[in-house]
Amino acid sequence: MGTEAGDVDGRNHRPGRGSSASSRHLHGVGGASAAEVNLSGRRPFAEKLWSDLAETFFPDDPFRGFGALPPARRAWCAVKYFVPALDWVPRYGLDKFKFDLLAGITIASLAIPQGISYARLANLPPIIGLYSSFVPPLMYAVFGSSNNLAVGTVAAASLLLASIIETEVAADENPQLYLQLFYTAAFFTGLFQTALGVFRLGLIVDFLSRSTITGFMGGTAMIIILQQFKGLLGMKYFTTKTDIISVLHSTYHYRHEWKWQSAVLGICFLLFLLSSKHLRKKLPKLFWVSAIAPFMVVVIGGIFAFLVKGDEHGIPIVGNLNKGINPLSIAQLTFQSRHMKTAVKAGLLSGILALAEGIAVGRSLAMVKNEQIDGNKEMIAFGIMNIAGSFTSCYLTTGPFSKSAVNFHAGCKTPMSNVVMSVCIMLVLLFLAPLFKYTPLVALSSIIVVAMIGLVKVKEFCHLYKVDKFDFCICMVAFLGVVFFTMVAGLSASVGLSVVRALLYVARPATCKLGNIAGSETFRDVKQYPQAKSIPGILVLQLGSPIYFVNAGYLRERILRWVEDEDNLCKSVGHDLQYLVLDLGGMTIALTNPRLEVTEKLVLSGYVRDILGDEWVFLTVKDAITACRYALQISRNKGEDEV
Repeated sequence: MGTEAGDVDGRNHRPGRGSSASSRHLHGVGGASAAEVNLSGRRPFAEKLWSDLAETFFPDDPFRGFGALPPARRAWCAVKYFVPALDWVPRYGLDKFKFDLLAGITIASLAIPQGISYARLANLPPIIGLYSSFVPPLMYAVFGSSNNLAVGTVAAASLLLASIIETEVAADENPQLYLQLFYTAAFFTGLFQTALGVFRLGLIVDFLSRSTITGFMGGTAMIIILQQFKGLLGMKYFTTKTDIISVLHSTYHYRHEWKWQSAVLGICFLLFLLSSKHLRKKLPKLFWVSAIAPFMVVVIGGIFAFLVKGDEHGIPIVGNLNKGINPLSIAQLTFQSRHMKTAVKAGLLSGILALAEGIAVGRSLAMVKNEQIDGNKEMIAFGIMNIAGSFTSCYLTTGPFSKSAVNFHAGCKTPMSNVVMSVCIMLVLLFLAPLFKYTPLVALSSIIVVAMIGLVKVKEFCHLYKVDKFDFCICMVAFLGVVFFTMVAGLSASVGLSVVRALLYVARPATCKLGNIAGSETFRDVKQYPQAKSIPGILVLQLGSPIYFVNAGYLRERILRWVEDEDNLCKSVGHDLQYLVLDLGGMTIALTNPRLEVTEKLVLSGYVRDILGDEWVFLTVKDAITACRYALQISRNKGEDEV
């Protein structure tokens, strides 16, 4: 059995301990295995502590094999572990570069419109979105372990950051401080992500279950789509709140600002972008059409706005974009106490969300190529690139699914595709940035709407409802919390519910009665396998969770109920229940296959020596049942002799 305490069988009265010879006879009776459980093993405390820590924080044992290497070689391998580029760059050649070049150019064409769009979504200057697609990808190419991930800004984190920071300062009232808090939040995000990776604490991200992420991303996509009414309708004023009621109220309240010119142009852009996505589904080889479609919308929209002077005829444009690469922003980081709480909160929450998305995307794409990425190394890479980004006028970046999927389908071979993208963005910043000043805001809104539609996974919602109602509830809590309240409220409530569910699994583990399947030595749940038969006078139970202090009382009560029910059943057919599971007051137990940790505690506490007896510790359930049957037969023979 797979429980911490092992599989156990107990009985109403304990037979005499007898001599060691009788103990050996009990284990060997009926063809049972001659091997016995090792009860003499005892490890030093330091060894046990190190084993537990290693299993918790180093389950993949990344440094295995280093010990046999010379010191210099060992140090070099350690450096390569933390800087993966040192491993793949020496083996890099032209055969791979031609694929990475194509992939890099392709994702650069997507990075330009997405960077500008998501910066606008966060109420930041559009140029910040382009800055964020230059430095961070270079850092990831050096420290990242995924060959498929493409780095950039993401819509959900952009809106989350804006919703948190705007509670402290409004973008239109103090744009300089607002921008500084974004840089500072990115700095704290980087520190947090790096610390998680260095101290191997990636398990924290595991609390963001698939159902939580699905609901949160779906709800976020919904409110982002609704917020694009501002750009699609050419509105100037709009609410800074993110809940659906405030957004719809603001849209209606400022209806006098609606511009039909923007609406018509927006419909045209939406139809074009949706058609390109449909074409990709019908003809997967033409994926590049949908990849460059957003860039084409920006170019065509910019030319159209320039020719018709759109800003004078109901089509607002982006405005001036200055030439030049990222200016240093390290001096703009603000650590004033009155703003520190907001910056830390924004950095931590957006950092967890960015990690969950980036690592999930990297792992899913790696599985397709039968590759493997190290989650903790990814955290370090994300952390370093966000710290570097905060110093160079960037805000939070991660591995967005849309851009990474394009990178994957474009045939990328290594992180060099991110370097190619960075070079393309650098050329845009140096020579072409001013040309994007005529980009219509409605074009950016159209790009965001089409990108967000795919994040509302209705089929996934239906699947969760069909398979697991509790997971569906967790998903809906995140979705409805984001849509009707705030992003933080929805995410927090869903994570809290997920944690409660995990605790319930531990505090209220499932137990089941096992029976023997005829013609075999296998014992299975009698509810799942109705043909499994109980052994007369013996109750075999399986525990669905390790035994901890939080569930010890519950397990005792649950087992007592099993005992009472089984005892009544046995009496109805004319015999008594003799052997049970676990320690039930005066009843002794038989342990089956206890783990090393359990064995140590049983021996050190004196339980095996003074209470149970080592003759009642077995390797298999079959051995335990055989011994119980033998003891029952001896007991019956003694009763007959006395009569």
